[in-house]
Amino acid sequence: MAQKRIALFGGTFDPVHLGHTAVADAAAQHIGAQKVIFIPAKRSPLKQFSPVASDKHRLEMIALAIAGNEKFQLSDCELKEPRPSYTLDTIGYFRERFGRDTSLYWLIGADSIEELAGWYKITELIDECSLSVMCRAGFGRPDFSRFEALWGRRRVEKLQSNVIATPLVEISSTEIRERLAAGGDVSEMLHGPVAEYISRNGLYRSKADL
Repeated sequence: MAQKRIALFGGTFDPVHLGHTAVADAAAQHIGAQKVIFIPAKRSPLKQFSPVASDKHRLEMIALAIAGNEKFQLSDCELKEPRPSYTLDTIGYFRERFGRDTSLYWLIGADSIEELAGWYKITELIDECSLSVMCRAGFGRPDFSRFEALWGRRRVEKLQSNVIATPLVEISSTEIRERLAAGGDVSEMLHGPVAEYISRNGLYRSKADL
């Protein structure tokens, strides 16, 4: 019997957009994952700013975005924590939930590679799960060889083997928030129900409009 594979996709998702679900779907196909679990973060330990939208709003938007996709699920495990969560702690949570007979893949964007050396207990994290870097089409594969002296050849080879090619989707949550604050249209960047939710709740509007 084939080992079960679960992909874990963390981030602020502020807001979740079409690019998030497109790369998650591509990653699931590449890995052969039975599930992709979206895990909104309370706040990254490496970043000093908090998400603009509340935890409740971000959860609701993700739920709307992934509705109808049987592979996609949502977890609020990090939002329940009193402090920002470290990825290794979250992996431990899902390891207890799914057991050792399940392979866990943690999805990260290629733009996070430069930050990896500063991640909490990064060598333990590499050992405990498959850190899977999503590389957008048209961009070269990331090279982890510069980290060999820090993490060892085996870990570098493991990272290199888990690179995932994903569609090139030029959408960012930052651009969406800026457009909304300026009164612009973002309908082509968002799932319809998410766009409606943002409008209904007046999210990301400039202070002058409030």
